[in-house]
Order: sequence, then structure tokens, then C-alpha cells
Amino acid sequence: MEFIPVCEPFLNGNEKDYVNDCLNTGWISSTGKYVKAFEESFAKYCDAKYAVGVTNGTVALHLALVAAGIGKDDEVIIPNFTMIATAFSICYTGAIPVFVDADPLTWNIDVNLIEAKITKRTRAIMPVSIFGHPCDMDEINALAQKYGLMVIEDAAESHGADYKGRKVGTLADITSFSFFANKNLTTGEGGALVTNNEELYRKMLYFKNMCFPLDSPRNYLHHNIGFNYRMSNIHAAIGLAQVEKADEYKQMRIRNHQNYTNLLGGVNGISFQQSKDYVTNVFWMNAILIDPEKYGRSRDELVMHLKNQNIDTRLLFRGMHVQPSLIEYGCDCNGNYPVTTDLSDNGFYLPSGSSLSKEVIERIAFEIVKFSK
Repeated sequence: MEFIPVCEPFLNGNEKDYVNDCLNTGWISSTGKYVKAFEESFAKYCDAKYAVGVTNGTVALHLALVAAGIGKDDEVIIPNFTMIATAFSICYTGAIPVFVDADPLTWNIDVNLIEAKITKRTRAIMPVSIFGHPCDMDEINALAQKYGLMVIEDAAESHGADYKGRKVGTLADITSFSFFANKNLTTGEGGALVTNNEELYRKMLYFKNMCFPLDSPRNYLHHNIGFNYRMSNIHAAIGLAQVEKADEYKQMRIRNHQNYTNLLGGVNGISFQQSKDYVTNVFWMNAILIDPEKYGRSRDELVMHLKNQNIDTRLLFRGMHVQPSLIEYGCDCNGNYPVTTDLSDNGFYLPSGSSLSKEVIERIAFEIVKFSK
């Protein structure tokens, strides 16, 4: 049986031509025409004024926090159910991540639980659009305005998603993206920040390039501690080619989800992430949640069965409150997070690459249905 990977990049545009142009001209580092072209193209795609390309999604979050002035002993509210990079980026600044459980339907941060976690030390809210589903940003922005907080959206998984007719990238003070190889849009490794705020944009440009001055010649005097978070021209060249076909790739991921739900939506004991009717979910990953009593098998038994059929999968994120690194760092990891726990214990990703054929999805679904009791 042919191996089905959990996700693989889809590169069927101008990637080779643009990368070869970088190689042929010698512009392979962070100076070159593709960096600016990619940033302008991605900003336009997000309906935002500014974009800043960086080396990966984690440093994008860190750079956003630095530009927002987040520092030692500040608190930043994040979902408990997220990739660890969300929390780590806050720890890099000396601030403290504060956890909120997931909504049981969308699996995003539960907006009804955020206000109880706000203290005098809270400086920002960092919602994460899990698996491509935008968060309830109107409610989050209202809380931020009420308490004078920044909103930094971690949109690593939601390129092209929209919320009430507005693109992700225009819903927060700063929005961060990842372009890792498994994302809907990829540069191999890479990230970007988008904003409509010129002051924040200039701060991000400044800090990402070792705090060299923006408006005067380099005199090699550095007045702040900066970072080398520059995106290379080669990565930007791949990114530009990807953005040129972004809507096509978005529709491919949405079609994958439709095929999965058509085949598995009626299977007892299997549930999918639920999408609100006012969002466009771009389904970075198709995750399912297993109810062992109804399905008749545990999540781990099903994962092993699929592995034996040469079908690759991935478990879902573990909650931030059980991470040894964050416990040692000093985060408040007490309390109950029942939705996160259920997702971590009983959920996993199905193969979700953009180029999956309907026939491959049918093979995966057949094995899932056959294995149930």
C-alpha cells in the first residue's frame, strides 16, 4: 500500500523559476527583490497595509511581542490548546503566558473564559485560530479595548481565512503567520507579521534587523537589543510563488474537509471541529475527535490501525498546563481544562495536504469506518 503522509507541501507554481533567479543572480540572503515583493504581495492578500517577513512563525510571535512592548513579568493570555510556540514566544520576553480552555465546538480559545483571567499585569491577548478557524475576534477586541490590552493574533494555521467578511490579518493589532512546510502556504521555513499600524510596522522592521537604524546610514551603534530574524531572498521567492496561488490552495484544503465530512460525518463516535457560519475556515488540518464508547475503539488503537495501513497521522497538541517546561518556568498550571484534555487524549490529525485526491481520502475513510465496532 502506498504511504500517505500526514501533510506535504504543494509547489506547482513559479517556485523553481523564482528560486533559480535568486541562484543565478547571486541574491540568496536577506537582501533581494523577492523579500519586498513577497511582503507586499502577502500584505495585499491579507488586506493589510504592511507585512514583515521573518525566519519562522515562532520568531514572528516573539517579534510582535517585542514591538508591542511586552516584557518581564507582564502577562499574556493565550489558549491552553495550542502549539507550544505560542507560549514559548511569550517566555522569550520574560512575560508569563496565562491559559484559557478551548471552546468545545471550534476548539479555539473560549472567549467566555478570558475576562476572568485578566489581571493588573495583563498586557495582551494572543488568540490562536486553531486549524484555520478564526477566533471570535469582535469579543476579544472588545475585551482588549475595555482593559487597554494589545491583541496579537497567532494565525500560523489560517492563511486566507476570514471572519465576518474580513480577512485574518486585519482583525488584531498584529497578526503572525507561519510558512512551515505543512502550512497552506509555505516557504519551507518562514513567517510573517501583518499590521495596519505604521508605528508597530517600523518597530518590527527595526528589531528584526539587529536594531540598525531605519532612516540613516549604518554607524554600527545599536541603541536596543535586536534580533537577526531576516527572511532570505530564496525563502521569499518560494513565498511569492505560493501567494500567487493562495486562493487555489485554500480551496483545495476546504475541498479535503468536505470530502472527509461527507464520508465520516455520520460515523458514530467521530466528530470534527465545528465552524461558525460567519467564518471561512481554511482547514489547515482535518482533525477528528474520538468518543471511544461510541466508536468502539480508542484513539490510540485507531492511530495504530492506520499506521499499519501505511496512513500517517499526528496526535493533537498537549495542553499548556501539562508542559514541564512551562511548569518550571513558573506558569500557573493549576485548574481544570476539560476541553483541552479531551482533545489531547482523544483527537488526532488525518492526512491533510492540499494535493490529496478524493480517492486517497476515500481509502483513509474506508479504514476508519471498517475499524469501528
